Amino acid sequence: MIDSNPPIVVVGFNRPKSLKRVLRSLANAYYPKDNIPLIISIDRGKDNGDVVEIANQFEWKFGKKIVKYAPENLGLRKHILQCGDLSLEYGSVIVLEDDLYVSPNFYYYTIQSLKFSEDKDYIGGISLYNHQTNVHTNDSFLAVDDGFDNWYFQFASSWGQAWTKDQWEKFKKWYKDNDDLSTKQGIPRNVTSWSNKSWLKYFIAFLIDTETYFLYPKISLTTNFSDAGSHVNLESTGYQVSLLTTEKRDYAFGKLDDAQGIYDAFYENTTLGNYLGIPKEDLCVDLYGYHTAPGKRFWLTSSILDYKIVKSFSRSLRPMELNVMYDVPGKDFFLYDTDLKAKNHFGANRYKRIMYSLRHVLYKDLKFLFWFETKAKFKRLSRKVLRK
Repeated sequence: MIDSNPPIVVVGFNRPKSLKRVLRSLANAYYPKDNIPLIISIDRGKDNGDVVEIANQFEWKFGKKIVKYAPENLGLRKHILQCGDLSLEYGSVIVLEDDLYVSPNFYYYTIQSLKFSEDKDYIGGISLYNHQTNVHTNDSFLAVDDGFDNWYFQFASSWGQAWTKDQWEKFKKWYKDNDDLSTKQGIPRNVTSWSNKSWLKYFIAFLIDTETYFLYPKISLTTNFSDAGSHVNLESTGYQVSLLTTEKRDYAFGKLDDAQGIYDAFYENTTLGNYLGIPKEDLCVDLYGYHTAPGKRFWLTSSILDYKIVKSFSRSLRPMELNVMYDVPGKDFFLYDTDLKAKNHFGANRYKRIMYSLRHVLYKDLKFLFWFETKAKFKRLSRKVLRK
């Protein structure tokens, strides 16, 4: 049985401005009860006295506040795993890193989504964040709107997430026997290249291995400032997304069998075989052109390959898969039969792909970006020369 007041765990380390900001957003959010535990978990490090002071001084009006300061440096992976373990004590848990900002409705969404997921073995966790960028290719991304308030993604969230006790126990059982990911199949190479300090790569591998999904919201309940810190060198707004500003909203969640918004770890919609009349086990969906090899007879991809073209589609509608669902003809996505060799005389339209992702760009802005990047590269080169 899911606890109706899961604790909120804020993960901090050495970013006082970030911690203060996320705590302020939590203070301004809506809560259905006044007995919500807040746990501020701070990893041990040099010069993070300001972070500890901010945590101790923060006034939490909605329940008990607990400040945990690790006796030794844990590192991000171990720290998050310890925070996830709190679900075993409380029945469920919400985990927020310090560079996030929450929607006023984040808690209301979380308790509804945890309750919805309670009896569904295909859900491995809950995301509060809604991706709008493919982190593998940096293309824009949008989940298909199938009328539900959620979509399914074989990619765990680290920018606001929640787990039930049962979900976390299943992951920890798998994790115990899968410390080495080098032999795992189907994991995006971008993920496997991440440092072993990352807990997220293991949870993504778990979802792929067990054919389970994170439940994601259509409208985000968190957004990410990507503040500079231990794992990020420069601040960025690249992962800022639209944030729901309302309170007390109810959600209409769709089950996996009813959903069209189902995505694998490559950000590819896995329902397209239904529209092409091809069984899922025979089709590799690769609209971003990121798969290195299909391993299946039919390959739906943006890559220019020398196989027989069964059909081709445009890159016009948004999101991209709608061009396949609605059979919009064009020469941007190709459905190949890899059993048959044939020359593809079409070329990749890189300009169209860039403009599709950017939507609009001014020439003067392009000139500025070129000048800015050139200047930055020159500075980095100068520093290297001086060090020598």
